[in-house]
Amino acid sequence: MRDADADAGGGADGGDGRGGHSCRGGVDTAAAPAGGAPPAHAPGPGRDAASAARGSRMRPHIFTLSVPFPTPLEAEIAHGSLAPDAEPHQRVVGKDLTVSGRILVVRWKAEDCRLLRISLINFLDHLSLVVRTLQHFGPPVSR
Repeated sequence: MRDADADAGGGADGGDGRGGHSCRGGVDTAAAPAGGAPPAHAPGPGRDAASAARGSRMRPHIFTLSVPFPTPLEAEIAHGSLAPDAEPHQRVVGKDLTVSGRILVVRWKAEDCRLLRISLINFLDHLSLVVRTLQHFGPPVSR
């Protein structure tokens, strides 16, 4: 279970790393394994930062995170623990959780990159708590 945090990957487009209010792109980005090369993000040929920021208001920002768990049961437990948390800004940030085998997949779609970032940070905090709890109590016992 300790590898779930290290193996979790993700990608998001937006932000300048300085807490600014402009968002780049708004393209769909998929999760990348830790240590792997991040997906390329380019505003497009001939586009400056201002036009990229204007264009991002028209397209939603999409972020997908894949979190591997040691077993499918632990992925289901994490899903059950994290799914009830409704987004506070449901109209502008959507979040969808699914389980595929031992992988928990979370997909966000947001109009505002700042609200997307807040949602991601809150989710990662909750995910960290779930992972630590699963580690503390050991693997679940099948019924």
